[in-house]
Amino acid sequence: MMKGSNVAVPMSAVRVELGWQSGPGIPDADASALLLAAGKVRSDSDFVFYNQPAHASGAVRHEGKQRGPTVLDTLSVNLAQVEPQIETIVIAASSDGGTFGQFNGLYVRVVDAANGAEVARFDSAGATTETAFVLGELYRRQGAWKFRAVGQGYASGLAGLATDFGISVDDEPAPPAAPPLPAPPQYAPPQPAPPQQQFAPPPPPQFAPPQQPYGAPTPPPPYPPQPYPSQQQPYGAPTPPPPYPPQQPYQPQQPAAPQPTGAPVNLNKISLTKEAPSISLTKQGATSGTMRVNLNWTSTNAPTGGGLFGRKRGGRTLDLDLGCFWELSNGDFGSVRALDRSFGALDRPPFIRLDQDDRTGSSATGENLDINLDFTAQFRRILVFASVYEGAADFRGVQATATLYPINSLPIEMIISGCMDNSREVILAQIENVNGELVVHRDGTFIRPPAGRPGGGIREISRIYGWNFKFQASSGKG
Repeated sequence: MMKGSNVAVPMSAVRVELGWQSGPGIPDADASALLLAAGKVRSDSDFVFYNQPAHASGAVRHEGKQRGPTVLDTLSVNLAQVEPQIETIVIAASSDGGTFGQFNGLYVRVVDAANGAEVARFDSAGATTETAFVLGELYRRQGAWKFRAVGQGYASGLAGLATDFGISVDDEPAPPAAPPLPAPPQYAPPQPAPPQQQFAPPPPPQFAPPQQPYGAPTPPPPYPPQPYPSQQQPYGAPTPPPPYPPQQPYQPQQPAAPQPTGAPVNLNKISLTKEAPSISLTKQGATSGTMRVNLNWTSTNAPTGGGLFGRKRGGRTLDLDLGCFWELSNGDFGSVRALDRSFGALDRPPFIRLDQDDRTGSSATGENLDINLDFTAQFRRILVFASVYEGAADFRGVQATATLYPINSLPIEMIISGCMDNSREVILAQIENVNGELVVHRDGTFIRPPAGRPGGGIREISRIYGWNFKFQASSGKG
């Protein structure tokens, strides 16, 4: 397509792909969509991007990134589900760590969601110092949808682009949570009165106590009365975990819900690296709701071309399995893993659930673990890992991207690659309860199977990381 041209989009659902060639010195980029009525968003909830990945109507979703020789960032759009007030869906891109003048082969493509047939493609050229672009737009004319190639750049980044369409932007990282106040001192029982003296003490002076100087700070009020010490835990003793609550039908809070109207959107995300591998979920404000752990991947060593992020491209596809070992504060432990036929649950132990076992390569969103942070106090540790199931001999040439999507916090991304041996398992992250705080540690350790036992990688994880599993031949482990 030429800049400014348009084409009809007759199908009811499409996939919009932002793509570019990867390579040394090429920045990253992120796709986003703005749903407009009369040229502006109705609220900040009409902005769909990596920190707010789904529109409230369900019509537009940010599906995530696929890395390889060509990097793809994808949006899904159900045109039949777009609200009547929405006239235009702007398709935008923002660079991360550079300008669009450094990109090679930047394009936007619209394909039929049902069969993958290409509807439109616009190759953007001539960029220089821009850090954000409107590449195209889906718009409604007389009840029918069309796509227009736009190619308008912004030097002010995603924040400037979003502000132009009526988004209120908070582009500063969220401040860390304030440390908890120290506990008040324990109440001490009254001491016996000393023996009566022979002489009564002198009467108190007959004048008022001195007043606070004008403007001096008012002393804090005394601590409220405390229960008698026998009813309390000894000072400094750890509080025992609460018992499991009565089992009720659990309604998990979904991480894809847009932010409330009026709250500025935050354009930041967190990357855990070898140099900065850890972060406290608790200090980030992620203390409740369902946290999704998403795994996507790409490979250069899968036979017949393999596939990107589980997408089938002929022949065998690369299939990675996402799983975890878990241990609760009461000492119970186990696994959530497709090969163990253990998919977990959110409303009862282990409070972790695997959402699917993608064997077909048809899922654009990889595999996902959901962790119920309403039960943070029940967790002792969680070890998140991935295994090669088929489509490749090992992790050489594979790049895995694990992203955590906690409620009320920024997405946390970990990119892991660089396998140089025959490892078929990789440890993605360790999540630990450290003095009441849930802390995420990026790991990135590749696990080789024992000599002569090519399927023994899971046993090696158990041995190396200290999990006392008793494996059985029927369990699928090792």
